[in-house]
Amino acid sequence: MAGRVVLLHGLWNPRAVLWPLAARLRAAGFAPEAFAYSSAFEGAEAAAGRLADRLRQQARQGRPPPHLAGHSLGGLVALIAAHDPGLSLQRIVCLGSPLAGSRAADTLGRHGLAVLLGRSARVLRRGLEGLPAGREVGVVAGTLGLGLGRALSRFEGRHDGTVAVAETRLPGLAGHCEVQASHMGLLVSRTAAEAVASFLRTGRFAG
Repeated sequence: MAGRVVLLHGLWNPRAVLWPLAARLRAAGFAPEAFAYSSAFEGAEAAAGRLADRLRQQARQGRPPPHLAGHSLGGLVALIAAHDPGLSLQRIVCLGSPLAGSRAADTLGRHGLAVLLGRSARVLRRGLEGLPAGREVGVVAGTLGLGLGRALSRFEGRHDGTVAVAETRLPGLAGHCEVQASHMGLLVSRTAAEAVASFLRTGRFAG
């Protein structure tokens, strides 16, 4: 077994959206499990605190340290939790996560529609100040520009229809790769799943 992987969904998504990725990771030898949270009503920071609490409890029960893989907002939640230096983790992969902030989300906020982002509005609009120290973090970014984000924002450069590739980058990433998939398509893409598995195993993206 290649190890535990805790999967985190994105904004307004149910846990079920993670099933295709979980199935592919399971076939690759990993043991995936989903962490559900209320993305809008709970918010990213509170969800990250609850994730950290759960992982600490599991560690006390003797369970091995997990990898984390989060889609979109889920990647931000994973990284916020990983800022806790006492949390025992393996590698972290973010899929289509706006680490540097989302222009589409910021456009919603500037038009008085931040309520649609709930308590995760701030982190979606502004992103993270930096990556957690001492963690191996990789990003899989989509380049198939299909999604509702096109109606909200004018993207510069490649994008997945919701998040621009440039928005998925922060200094200090251990790896970054691009796949031809839309924002939600990252969850069903075989290529994206293979990239996730490669990074979790080796700390780099194959090819």
